[in-house]
Amino acid sequence: MSERLPLVPVLRRRLLQVPFGLDQPYWVDDADFDIEYHVRELALPAPGSDAQLREQISRLHARPLDRRRPLWEVYLITGLAEGRIAVYTKLHHATVDGVSGAELLTILLDLSPEGRELPAFEQFSPVGTPHPLVLAVRAVLQIARRPVEMVRIANGVVQALPTLAPMMGSFVGEVLGMNRGDGGVIENSPGPAPATPFNAAITAHRRIAFRSVDLDTVKTVKQAHGISVNDVVMAMAAGGLRRWLLDHDALPDAPLVAMVPVSVRDESGAGTMGNKISAMLARLPTNLVDPKERLRVAHEATRLAKAQHAAIPKGLVESVTEFAPPAFVARAARVVFATRVLHRVPPFNLTISNVPGPNIPVYMGGARLLAQYPLSVVADGQGLNITVMGYLGQLHFGLLACRELVPDIEKLANYLVEELAILAKEVAHRPTEG
Repeated sequence: MSERLPLVPVLRRRLLQVPFGLDQPYWVDDADFDIEYHVRELALPAPGSDAQLREQISRLHARPLDRRRPLWEVYLITGLAEGRIAVYTKLHHATVDGVSGAELLTILLDLSPEGRELPAFEQFSPVGTPHPLVLAVRAVLQIARRPVEMVRIANGVVQALPTLAPMMGSFVGEVLGMNRGDGGVIENSPGPAPATPFNAAITAHRRIAFRSVDLDTVKTVKQAHGISVNDVVMAMAAGGLRRWLLDHDALPDAPLVAMVPVSVRDESGAGTMGNKISAMLARLPTNLVDPKERLRVAHEATRLAKAQHAAIPKGLVESVTEFAPPAFVARAARVVFATRVLHRVPPFNLTISNVPGPNIPVYMGGARLLAQYPLSVVADGQGLNITVMGYLGQLHFGLLACRELVPDIEKLANYLVEELAILAKEVAHRPTEG
């Protein structure tokens, strides 16, 4: 890590807050950077089972990062059965998104056990931190530019109105109790999400689960139905969640709504860290009994969501989120969480993310990478997250949940795998033509 830190400058930078929260924080070099704080080691007691590893990582994942330091930690975890070693990498979402996180791994990993020759770097010399008065002046200048930004954002919103209006109308109708319907038809917009056990206030505790499925099996289903790998993943999630909700006598009549992160990183942003994501909302057909019909509807729902997302002007979401001063956003967020609006009318039920990974063997410190399980975040009102990463002929699922809301997350993980087996069996039993 010491040798490769110069390749990733953000790992030696911390957040600097602007006085009174008048502007977005800045990344500045950490003059007191101490790599021994960020790189840690622990060992599992015998027998070093996967269950022990999951429990340990659940605890590590639940601990907040120190905002006074660079927002990352890496744990080398030894003591696993069969001579395996785990590396748990924890980075704040302000530092990387899914795509830049995958790019970061290409810097830390090698294409051969022998590693690679790294360029010579000058000794780290942190740049001085701006004076608070300078930050205050910058914030005032930003405030002066806000009317111009408001006009630009308003123009973008007007362009997006044909797409946003049905969504907002459906959401407001649900809040006022005016919407009707049995959820059996795919609408042009997903509307508000139904209530589930994991759409509630989250605690500080987490549970995680890992599963891997064969990518060739996923591609067999994909090719048989003329859809995408992501459509198969969405159908697996719909079927698995349906079974889990039935187990808990909590299956809504309406389909769930999934938030799917979308990278807005263009070619000019390749190789840079930071967070460049937007999101689309897609219906998840948990209300359908037939697995093949769930697959068809998941494909159609994703197609509609992509079309709606494409209609939103590029950069609009990012402009809106960066427009408001942090002090205002923090107060607004406290009001939203205190009133529990997101619990009563959640905008979506869970996040499902699919991140591309390398399709060739990679190594770290001479050790071959066997599997790569992603873990994202949960938020108040959305206590479940499913993230998928491809690597070397497999799709690796990382499930994260609030411990109290989804205590049996292992059961849900098993259901995901079983759903793929059901879809693959249906394809295998199809009559051959001719």
